[in-house]
Amino acid sequence: MLVDGAKMRNDGGPTIDDRALRTLLDVSADGLAVLDGEGRFVAANPAAAHVLGLSAEELAGQAAPFDTGATAELGPEDRLRGGWVTPGGRRRDLEYRVAPVAGGGYAVWFSDVTDTLRQQERLTAIARTASNVAAVCSLRATLDAVASEVAMTAAIAAVQILTLDNPQDEVRVLGMAGFPDADAFDFTERLSACRRLGARVLSLEAFLDGKPVVAPHRRPAILADPAWEPLHEFMSYPDWDSFVSVPLVARGRTLGVINAYYLPDEDPAPGSLAFLEAMADQAAVAIDTVSLVAQTRSQAQLDARRRLARDLHDSVAQQLFSMRMQAKALRAQLGVADPEPAGLRGGVEELAELSQSALADLRALIFELRPLDLAEHGLVDAVRSHADSVAARTGLSISVRDPAGLEWDAGIDVQEDLYRIIQEALHNVVKHASATSVDIRFGRTADGRKVTVEVTDNGEGAGRGSGNPVADGTGQGMLGLVSMRERIQQWGGTLAAGPGAAGGWTVAVTVPRPGAPGTRTEGGRLR
Repeated sequence: MLVDGAKMRNDGGPTIDDRALRTLLDVSADGLAVLDGEGRFVAANPAAAHVLGLSAEELAGQAAPFDTGATAELGPEDRLRGGWVTPGGRRRDLEYRVAPVAGGGYAVWFSDVTDTLRQQERLTAIARTASNVAAVCSLRATLDAVASEVAMTAAIAAVQILTLDNPQDEVRVLGMAGFPDADAFDFTERLSACRRLGARVLSLEAFLDGKPVVAPHRRPAILADPAWEPLHEFMSYPDWDSFVSVPLVARGRTLGVINAYYLPDEDPAPGSLAFLEAMADQAAVAIDTVSLVAQTRSQAQLDARRRLARDLHDSVAQQLFSMRMQAKALRAQLGVADPEPAGLRGGVEELAELSQSALADLRALIFELRPLDLAEHGLVDAVRSHADSVAARTGLSISVRDPAGLEWDAGIDVQEDLYRIIQEALHNVVKHASATSVDIRFGRTADGRKVTVEVTDNGEGAGRGSGNPVADGTGQGMLGLVSMRERIQQWGGTLAAGPGAAGGWTVAVTVPRPGAPGTRTEGGRLR
């Protein structure tokens, strides 16, 4: 290597032509440099000067970002990592090797791996976000996590995820990272005030056009625009410059936007835009999934009301009609001059039986609306009460076992959803299985972090689907399986249904215990 016009020899061999060596250094795509014994630049090729943002003359005498003391520990293929901030303020990630030079100093080979590392960082963020979205429970928590993943990547200072139904509506903030708390700052109200003042809101343009909007040096323009005055304080922190808004699109419908605020001297390069579009897709899936689940639950509630109305008509209403007719018959007998006591007694007894049966059915229907035993005695006792009622009505032999003694500090909502799943499983047994016995067993996983419930019958498996209809999402052949799965998934649980090893059919539910290691809950609901 040439240093101040000197020629490099190969252990006393022939001298390498100075011009050929200079040409070799000049055309190299990697950075090549020579350091003195103190680790300061002595010489650098054009590729090195380009990466570091300074000419070879400007680099001379400056401290190099390379660890010269690690050379003895390096293997033939080992690389070290370091960082360099260019005069424009941009950080470059460098991968390098250092070797001592005869006579003192060091030779360094290095390359700029900034884009590669950022791409790896973005792919990791996409993978983590996909995992969060796959287990979507709380939409706000999920989209806050998406925003945080984006904001943690290089070049981006802050992120917002906004939704709106149409451009005339007020936006809703569903995810944010890097900015002050939007709710405490009345962000949506202040943004509406900016719109009334005539501010140009680029995120609305992205929403309307369904295409990304890129605005270099957006922050100075906003802070200089009086129409943005209500949000000047909010937009002044953190330090950012350029702006990108990417629409959230699911099933051909634009649901909102993801806004990215770039650090000064960081451009929204194509790789960064592709990353934002991938994260926007994940956020759109989360929003769309929650919307579909809400629609399904609404339909399930409507179906439950219809079934309740049908049960009221088929049981209590019919019995009340019979009681009315019996009361009329008794009144007619009392109008006779000499009524027969035996006939009156029989009519009264029949009326008493009808009223007792109607009261029992009415209590059962009230219990269907909200099992009182859940709040008073807990899930296991509520299931036992329901099992006794089903057994008395159908003749099924139903056992409820809790060998470990379930002590579960879960909210009433998650307990009710588990109760409804067991209730639906029993309903399917009665309707489809031709079974004579059912076993309901509560338990825990080996690590104690999850509660398990299995409902197993000895009936016919045919006609109730094959394999695992719940796991694959089809729910073929069993009424209510899709609803059962959606009930448990919102708590981070799983549900599987299929033929048992010894025949019959098993519905198996697993749900995390609130407060167990590795779970995060809010009000009983997994976050």
